[in-house]
Amino acid sequence: MVENSELRKAGLKVTLPRVKILQMLDSAEQRHMSAEDVYKALMEAGEDVGLATVYRVLTQFEAAGLVARHNFDGGHAVFELADGEHHDHMVDVETREVIEFISPEIEKLQKAIAEEHGFELIDHHLVLHVRKRK
Repeated sequence: MVENSELRKAGLKVTLPRVKILQMLDSAEQRHMSAEDVYKALMEAGEDVGLATVYRVLTQFEAAGLVARHNFDGGHAVFELADGEHHDHMVDVETREVIEFISPEIEKLQKAIAEEHGFELIDHHLVLHVRKRK
């Protein structure tokens, strides 16, 4: 199973809750899920994994680099699988929908701005808070 090798590669012991949570994140239609979202999806699938376990495993996954944590709306954390491809986000302030996007122009501009100020860009997280035009 791919999940088992991903867990081992990340230095984590393969346990049933870890496998189930990783499978849920990988197969979910929703790419950005809170711990509560993961827990509810597991319950709906008939999996017996407690909410505290979900929180603990997601924290372990984040430390191991398997998931990225985002706090888009003031403290409400959501997680997404860390697939290695950098992207930025837009969050609809009315629906809380998260839209991913990639912009080479924005990436180039951010790097140039850092260099203009005498810095090397190491990492960044760009979140645009948006609303549909009426």
